[in-house]
Formats: sequence, structure tokens, C-alpha cells
Amino acid sequence: MSPPATSTPSASVDGAAPAGAQPPEPPAGPADRLGSRTGSAPACALLLVLLAVSVVLAIGMGPAVIAPDDTARYLWAALSGGRIAADEVTAYQIVWEIRTPRVLLAALVGAGLSAVGVAIQAMVRNALADPFVLGVSSGASVGAVAVTVTGGLAALGIHAMSVGAFIGALAASLLVYAASAGRGGLSPLRLVLTGVAMSLGFQAVMSVIVYLVPGSEATSTVLYWTMGSFGAATWGALPAVTAIVLLGVVLLHRRSRVLDVMALGDETAASLGVDPDRHRKSLLVVVSLLTGAMVATSGAIGFVGLVMPHLVRMAVGSTHARVLAVAPPAGAVFMVWVDLVSRTLVAPRELPLGVITALVGVPVFIVLMRRRAYMFGGR
Repeated sequence: MSPPATSTPSASVDGAAPAGAQPPEPPAGPADRLGSRTGSAPACALLLVLLAVSVVLAIGMGPAVIAPDDTARYLWAALSGGRIAADEVTAYQIVWEIRTPRVLLAALVGAGLSAVGVAIQAMVRNALADPFVLGVSSGASVGAVAVTVTGGLAALGIHAMSVGAFIGALAASLLVYAASAGRGGLSPLRLVLTGVAMSLGFQAVMSVIVYLVPGSEATSTVLYWTMGSFGAATWGALPAVTAIVLLGVVLLHRRSRVLDVMALGDETAASLGVDPDRHRKSLLVVVSLLTGAMVATSGAIGFVGLVMPHLVRMAVGSTHARVLAVAPPAGAVFMVWVDLVSRTLVAPRELPLGVITALVGVPVFIVLMRRRAYMFGGR
């Protein structure tokens, strides 16, 4: 992106920024002043160290407990091609083949959900927004469930569900956009209200699909998956979701200045040379891609994209360059521990991830709502 022009850019007729100009810095709100004491770089470094420790501990914990030093040794042997003693093969397989892809997937999904939540809350200017509010998660779930039940896209192999979820998420985004667009452009309020209505509609469609699935076992599997689970994580599914989540987070971070301006309102954004409608369209595509990839691998998980952005804003302020740098590792750490609780609390059975995130997210969000000054500077 080019450096800012020396003079303040004026709004053009179509709301586009003049060539060579960046959106100016928005005025700082209470959350910015509070978070200015905590830089994003130290927070990121601390979270990355915490994430590495959490990953090693989570891989070693479960019905078969493996000491952290043994876990680290097995991981190093797998990465470096080292040898494992014959009596350690079973423990090694548990660590590398079963738990490591699951824990890594949990970290990726937590990072992606947090980043998506930050972007959606800014683009619709609603502190209660997350992928569920816009119907994106519900649309992705419909696409993934439809592919699973009908066996569609079988030629894509292990990527069939991911593609189905992305198609569902993108279709949901397009429907929400088409239904909420009006003569005055894409109103954030209409977008949220339409998204809520569409989300309920997609959930009804998914319920019909589940109801018509032949066999109680298949129905139980689909219902469990829609509440969130990393039980199906494999090494084969990780490369695609890793690439999509990393690419999506980078793209959103590159739009951080635009998100700062969009959070101020459409009229203010237009006066600062930012076309909010155009950016919402492109952001919806990125959000759909991220949500589709995550829903396809883990099911629908609520409250992470809703609560984590607010917690991060309390720590580093509401400037999106900082929030989008800290929210992904924070969400990754949170989701790693949520997954650990889900598979150990009532072992050998597993709790759906959505149950745990709701039990944690509801009280946390109520506390945050009572301290509303942290939400977009008190608006």
C-alpha cells in the first residue's frame, strides 16, 4: 500500500480514495487510550509462547497421559526423522497420528474465528456480530451437511466437505447481500437483520436435511458435528485449512486501516475516501472463505468470534492493526484448551465444542456488555 499523501484526501463522487492515498487514522476512543499501554508485539510474543506450551501440553493430555518431555521428544522425532524405541511406538502414534493434527486444527480454527469476528464486527458496526449473525456459518453448515448426506462432490475426495461448506457460506453471503442491499447502498443494520433471518432459515433447512437422513447413526453424527468437534481431524485435511486460514488472516490484516474507518460509519468512511459498499463485498468473500473452511473441518462453533475480539480490544485497544495481530493467537490458545476440556472432562466421551464455548462465552460476554465502553470506544 502506498504511503499517505501529504494532504487530507477528499471524497470523490463514487466514494473511492484518490490514487496514492490511504485512509487516515481514525480518532482514538476510550478503548484505544486504555490499550495504548499494551503494545501488540509483546502481546503477540507472549501469546505465541503460550500457544507453543499449550500445544505440547494438550497433545500429551488425554485418556492416555504422556509426559510433556516425552511429547516433545516424539514431536521432534517425527519432524526430524528420528527413531523411536519399540515399546514407545503406541505412545508415538497417539501423539503424532491422533492428537497432533487435532490440536493444530483447534489452534487454526480458533485463530480464524477470532479474525473473522473482528472483521465482521467492524464491517457491520455491531458489537454483537459474528459469523452466525450474518448467516455465514449456517450457510456453510447446510453446504457441508448436504455434501455429507448426499455424497455430492465425491470426486474431490477429502476436500468435498470443505468445498461444499465454502459454496454454502458464499451462497449465504450472496443471499444476505442481495436481500439487504437497497437504493442507499448496503446498510449495516439491514445486513445484520437480514443475516439473522437468513441464519434461522438455513438452520431450518439443515434440520430438514437431518430429519430426512436415513438411519439414526447418520443423524446423530451430523447433529454432533454441527455442534462442533475436532474428532475427524487428519493430517490430510490440515494443509488446505492451514493455507486458507493464514491467507484469510493476512488479507484481513492488510485491510486493518479500512476496517478502522468502516467502524466509524458509512458517511464518515465516504468522507475519508473509503467506499464502504465495495469493501463490504470483498470482505464478505474473505469471511465466507474462512468460515467455509473452518465449518467444514470442525462444524459450527459459537461465541469465539463474538467474545475474543472484545477481550483483545480490552488489552491492546480498538485499532484493527493491533487487534488483528493479537486476536488470532489469543483465539488459538483459547480453542486448544477448549478442545482439551471437551475430550477429557467426561472421557471417554466427548462434549461438543459449542457447549463449552457457550458456557464460557455467555458469562464473559455479559460482563463485557456491562462494561460497554470497551466495545468500539463506547458506541
